[in-house]
Amino acid sequence: MTEHPGTAPNSGPERLRLPLDGRRALVTGGASGIGEASARALAARGAEVVIADRDAREAARVASDIGGSSWVVDLQDTHALTDDVLAAELGTIDILVNNAGIQRVNPIETFEVEEFRGILRLMLEAPFLLIRAALPGMYERGFGRIINVSSVHGLRASPFKSAYVSAKHGLEGLSKTTALEGGERGVTSNCVNPGYVRTPLVEKQLADQAALHGIPESEVLSSIMLTESAIKRLVEPREVAALVAWLAADEAAMVTGASYTMDGGWSAR
Repeated sequence: MTEHPGTAPNSGPERLRLPLDGRRALVTGGASGIGEASARALAARGAEVVIADRDAREAARVASDIGGSSWVVDLQDTHALTDDVLAAELGTIDILVNNAGIQRVNPIETFEVEEFRGILRLMLEAPFLLIRAALPGMYERGFGRIINVSSVHGLRASPFKSAYVSAKHGLEGLSKTTALEGGERGVTSNCVNPGYVRTPLVEKQLADQAALHGIPESEVLSSIMLTESAIKRLVEPREVAALVAWLAADEAAMVTGASYTMDGGWSAR
């Protein structure tokens, strides 16, 4: 169950109405990186935010900062995501941000089968289960925003990332199907597709990619990660969060079934 309620950062009798006032949001992987930035952006616009993360301490920290609450959960353990558990956590959610993810870099022939399955559970099966649980309440209220943090790898492939690329491509299809089913009932569903973002997930890849390609870590960004980008820098989490927050608002009511790249021009080639 959610816990660790904090003090709303924009509370007070004279506070002006904000775009997401009255909305409840849940952000998976919300204790760090893109998830934390998105949670802060949604809260700054008035939403009450639930931080869903397996790191209890960090989830509580972010929740306390933004006046939200936390749900300590390991989304890779999809067997624990029963209908009762999900109904309790997702039934009143208006905005669902599916962000939690991990990465493993290995050639297909040496990729551990259980690691492949685990990535698909976390990044495709869990979003399906959360969307499935959130939709009935969204349909009843006539409003819902499903925002899936995909990746440029949801649109393009790279070697050594078979599980990640497969999961993100699947998430793209799930998002579009959700958009088609929810459109007439006030629910939109979209993907956000950043390139490499300055997060712990990407920083860990520097060593992995250096080992795979036999180059120093200092050369990985320029020689491997950013070779296809027109803008040669990492995406900042706050930039992704700004797009997430816009997609959650009323202004984006006609935006659904879309995939918004934020990749420095990578996918323009």
